[in-house]
Amino acid sequence: MAHVLIVDDEAGIRSFLHEAVELFGHRATSASDGLEAIARLNADLPDLMITDLTMPRLGGMELLVHVRARHPQLPVVVLTAHGSVSTAVDAMKAGALDFLEKPVGELDDLRALIDRAMAQRPAQPATDGSQSATSAPFPLGFGDPAMAAVERTLLRVARTPSSVLLLGESGAGKEVCARFVHLASDRCAGPFVAINCASLSDTLLESELFGHEKGAFTGAVERKRGRIESAAGGTFFLDEVGELKPELQARLLRVLETRSFERVGSTQTLTADVRWVAATNRDLRALVSEGRFRADLYHRLAIFPVTVPPLRQRRADIVPLAMLLLQKLAAEHASRTPELTADAQAWLRAQPWTGNVRELRNALERALVLHDERTWTAATFLSDGTMELAESAAGADASLEDVERDAIRRTLQLHHGNRRETALQLGIGLRTLYYKLRRYGLEDIR
Repeated sequence: MAHVLIVDDEAGIRSFLHEAVELFGHRATSASDGLEAIARLNADLPDLMITDLTMPRLGGMELLVHVRARHPQLPVVVLTAHGSVSTAVDAMKAGALDFLEKPVGELDDLRALIDRAMAQRPAQPATDGSQSATSAPFPLGFGDPAMAAVERTLLRVARTPSSVLLLGESGAGKEVCARFVHLASDRCAGPFVAINCASLSDTLLESELFGHEKGAFTGAVERKRGRIESAAGGTFFLDEVGELKPELQARLLRVLETRSFERVGSTQTLTADVRWVAATNRDLRALVSEGRFRADLYHRLAIFPVTVPPLRQRRADIVPLAMLLLQKLAAEHASRTPELTADAQAWLRAQPWTGNVRELRNALERALVLHDERTWTAATFLSDGTMELAESAAGADASLEDVERDAIRRTLQLHHGNRRETALQLGIGLRTLYYKLRRYGLEDIR
């Protein structure tokens, strides 16, 4: 008898597959999304996992990456909507055993897949349960030493109750690192609750953090639980913590020191049973020196500070990350995942990506919308305004000339100053390229 884990956010599909698996004489358990599935995997590793690809919180592709990294011998079958076979093929390239199209109508197909998975799965060595304490919940990087060092550090601190302060540029992946800490900790089965301290007004942020009682202020028509209360037993992530105003800094300090708080408008003291992870792209020590951030709160949050390196400092991760993002984006847009040629990969590695992962994702999504080609070259990113030059000197106010100058400079550098290859790449004549080199003062690039 096999143990099959079924992961799908649609209750009807979960129920149908659960009954079918038990009808075949196997044991079935279910999860409604990727995060719940990870908690079940940690508690009771199944013999086979059947997962949908599109789910809230954590999708099937990310779940597949987690399984391949932590449970490489576990067979995975993906569920895909009718007509989206290319998406399932992408999942199989990422390590899935096979796929089933929804709606699953033929039980014989499901039975055959289970039999096949059981026949191919090697015998597992006995375990004392220590794997979850020594393995990463999912890979943070793709082999670059800079991110590998961060992963090792976070994995070590995740097993402790210490507060973690994630430092780094916007878009570098600090929230992903926060989720990593949560999933690698003994609170992984609990909730992961996040709040962005820069996205709400002071009044709303206080209510969101601590909750409020009915009538506590105008518009408070009923009692509301705060995010800290909702995170009980899990991890609370404070993003952009450097934006907190002094009054809220004082309230938050009390919660960290005493693990207690009150809802707005209440005198009842509640307990904050959470693990704290905070993040900022600002220099908190400088803010402390300027008197804009409390030193005592900083030291409470920064028990274990970790700097997340920007994407340009982990270039070995850029191409595999781009490929993973493309798989996700193609699934969202119901399109085929394009192949990246060698020059496209070289171009991606050469960019500064000052907007980090967020900028990379945006560039890939724009290219996916604008181009139907199955194979992408460097020219794909340089045409039709696909590449957003957020890192250019002119920034958001860049003129068309600024954009053109930057595109020519980048392509020249990509081809090590070769004018003919640069002209071909840009789709312009060699005479035109020389004219533009003189116009923009780029003649010395070699």
